[in-house]
Amino acid sequence: MVWQKHDYDSIPGTFVFNGERSNKGYQINKMAFSFNSAENRAEFARDMGAYCDKFELKPDEKAAVVAGDFGRLLELGGNIYYLAKIAIFHGMSIQDACAKMSNITTEEFIQRLQKNSEGFQQKLDNIGGYFGG
Repeated sequence: MVWQKHDYDSIPGTFVFNGERSNKGYQINKMAFSFNSAENRAEFARDMGAYCDKFELKPDEKAAVVAGDFGRLLELGGNIYYLAKIAIFHGMSIQDACAKMSNITTEEFIQRLQKNSEGFQQKLDNIGGYFGG
């Protein structure tokens, strides 16, 4: 399949989850989706590497999963919602994982979220209290 180039492809450190990246990260995301089962979570916790092999992850994908390298997992096509499932096994919250993706501390990430949310409640009030995107 031939993928179309986009302007955002050239933004350093930005990995947009588009069709190409979704296709590229299918096995990572499929594996993380399997964590909906308690039995699969227990199996992954016992041996992350072996569980990655079960889903035929490539060596660079497996290394990123085992190391908890969330920036690399994004680049490899990991979906943020599925990566949150992997973060749990590394003792991290989604804020911790997102901070790592952004190369900042968790506290800096939380401060960024709080700053970005300034005025949001006023916006909600102005449009009737419902955010539709």
